Amino acid sequence: MVTTIEILCFDGFEELDAIGPYEVLQVAASRGVSLDVSLVTLEARDRVTAANGLRIDPDGVLSVAAPPDVVVVPGGGWNDRGSAGAWAEAERGAVPDALAGLHDAGTTLAAVCTGGMLLARAGVLDGRPAVTHAGALDDLREAGAEVVDARYVDDGDVLTAGGITAGLDLALRLIERLADAETADAVATHMEYERRA
Repeated sequence: MVTTIEILCFDGFEELDAIGPYEVLQVAASRGVSLDVSLVTLEARDRVTAANGLRIDPDGVLSVAAPPDVVVVPGGGWNDRGSAGAWAEAERGAVPDALAGLHDAGTTLAAVCTGGMLLARAGVLDGRPAVTHAGALDDLREAGAEVVDARYVDDGDVLTAGGITAGLDLALRLIERLADAETADAVATHMEYERRA
């Protein structure tokens, strides 16, 4: 059975928060893990511009009607309260609302960096262990999460990761869950990346 993983992109997302997990998951797929990984947006768009200027053409729209198995949520732009990025999306409210609905429908949510703040705004981190970028830990605590000093936190149907590069470890953890530790280690070796817990 194929596991569907959608990586939610929005203007101002931090490039590595999304592209790092995307590459890790695609390498796993190329090694036989049954994954369908795509870059999506909340509404139909031709292009998304990330925090440092990378432009991507999304694969499609977030599957709300037929929820994916996993949604990966990048961060970016939270700490500077930018007009694009996680802060702007939290203020608009549509992304947190969609994430809350997907979580209620059984989708596993996995946030990288300040993408965790979008999960907090969605109400799915209340009283749960979580981590985010070091610059937003106070915000995460104030939002009701139990802040943990860790590279990533796997709390079953919700996973969160610390700052930018921690998304690689989060994606490797997903592979460990969806396949096994040996496959995750093989992907890390292929990418010449040393896993951190």
